[in-house]
Amino acid sequence: MIGDASSPGADFVRASLTVVIATRNRCRQLQAALDHLLGPADPADRPRVIVVDNASTDDTVTATRARHPEVLVIVLDRNEGAAARNIGAATASTRFVAFNDDDSWWCPGSLRQAGDLLDRHPRIGLVAARVMVGHDERLDPTCALMDRSPLADEPATQGLPGLPVLGFLACAAAVRRSAFLAVGGFSRALFIVGEEAPLAMDLAAAGWAVRYVDSLAVRHQPETAGRDPSARMVQQQRNALLTHWMRRPARRAVAATAASIRSAVADRTARDALARAVVASPAAWRERRVVPAHVEAELALLEAIERADGLRPRVPSADASPRPPPARR
Repeated sequence: MIGDASSPGADFVRASLTVVIATRNRCRQLQAALDHLLGPADPADRPRVIVVDNASTDDTVTATRARHPEVLVIVLDRNEGAAARNIGAATASTRFVAFNDDDSWWCPGSLRQAGDLLDRHPRIGLVAARVMVGHDERLDPTCALMDRSPLADEPATQGLPGLPVLGFLACAAAVRRSAFLAVGGFSRALFIVGEEAPLAMDLAAAGWAVRYVDSLAVRHQPETAGRDPSARMVQQQRNALLTHWMRRPARRAVAATAASIRSAVADRTARDALARAVVASPAAWRERRVVPAHVEAELALLEAIERADGLRPRVPSADASPRPPPARR
């Protein structure tokens, strides 16, 4: 076992951790991310990297192989969305896997620390990092929410680093590979957007701790050009409803469906999201695994606080009543 976070040797990251990046038609952004990820002067911060290309039609594959020959590039014949990361994780031979997007990268020292935390704390299945967005390095709003997590530690998880959470950002997470693969990785039914939610639930349901550790840092340089915010909102609402169908008890799934139908009457985004959820429903139902009671109680607590804080629910709320604190395991 390793001692403190500064103790891993120069080969610790390469021996223990692989970074997996899924990409499609974002050659320039990917090369910049790889330059940052593989460019540190300290060899201890240079990880193994697997890029899973989601059937790009640009020169992503040829450019990556030419510029970064040390990177393993897996070329898919169709776009698998977020589930492409599952292929990268299955291919990796290291105990731990960290995820980046093609426009993000881990800050120097953070991969070493993430691997060390997973190594020293065998109950942890996933650690989520702090994400700094843009050139002004503003904190990602999801990280701000995780930093205020209301979830309580149980006796078995007291003393673990960071805070207990039931979510994370896929561009800034490191997982125990065996735990990730055992629960099935990212859902194929969701494709992209919000794919983190069911994975966090699955890890918690399997008894793994999911922790937000703000001393871990990731830079994210998103580009808005070429992106359609309205389409992303439709996808977000679609996947939130699908997640209810895949993981929540029947009464929650039915209530979320009814609320979505009510919203769809007057709102085009909700209407498009509901229609697309119905199309994807057979795949979602095939992945249905209802979370255990203690995880459901934690989800209900988070939703109650979200409503009390006046935040927009991920799907229209069907029940505004307060919820009890999460049950102890």
